[in-house]
Amino acid sequence: MKKRTVTKISDLQLKPFDRYGKPIPKLSWHPISYDKKNGHGSYILKFEAGGKSLEHKHLGSEEFLVLEGSLKDSDNTEFKAGDFVTFEPGSSHFSTSDKGCLLLVFMRGINEQIK
Repeated sequence: MKKRTVTKISDLQLKPFDRYGKPIPKLSWHPISYDKKNGHGSYILKFEAGGKSLEHKHLGSEEFLVLEGSLKDSDNTEFKAGDFVTFEPGSSHFSTSDKGCLLLVFMRGINEQIK
């Protein structure tokens, strides 16, 4: 089929996670269908051990599935492999991963960095 794309997790070409401009240390990603202009689409996000996302506010919704490892949110809630998480528009947070993790992220709007 000409209009099909297959992304193999085992063959990912990860690059520095630079969605907010400059790369964030210990985070890398593989855009699948993500459109930076409108913030819609999906991507694979990898946290290396000790990685931390920037604090941000969701202007649209964000959902992710933890594929491997675990992620701790800013309120100390821990998400583990198999957890599917939804952040509604207007929510804000940051996340960390002590041992690293791999996420499949679905975005439906822009995130705004909180300084």
